[in-house]
Amino acid sequence: MSALFVDAGPLVAYLCPRDLHHAWAVSQFEALVEPVLTCEPVWTEAMHLVSRYGGDPEHLWAFVRRRVVSLAFDLKSDYEAVAALMRRYSDVPMSLADACLVRMAEIHRDGRVWTVDRDFRFYRRYGRQLIPLLAPF
Repeated sequence: MSALFVDAGPLVAYLCPRDLHHAWAVSQFEALVEPVLTCEPVWTEAMHLVSRYGGDPEHLWAFVRRRVVSLAFDLKSDYEAVAALMRRYSDVPMSLADACLVRMAEIHRDGRVWTVDRDFRFYRRYGRQLIPLLAPF
């Protein structure tokens, strides 16, 4: 079964109506069929940004409670691969959250990264493979 690996951007856009990608994020959430997975670094970033832009972080917790989004990455097991990705893309620079999502896309080959971050156009899994994206660009 395929999965979506959600970045902070779509979560923030969904919860913050003034976000540039709000309408797009709402339409994507309404059309969800795949499991939505993420990692703690993305979750931390989303919590911070939702609060910063006037949203209510409690809505993010509701996503987890209702199993709309699952925290499904173990950095403890994959820190070397994540660190290698961050070194490889140090010129971007790649955030910890982005590196975890790329690693999730490596582990689950049939998944897509759901993002508004254009850096994902340049990231590659396993060094050369394009990462399937769900993005507004």
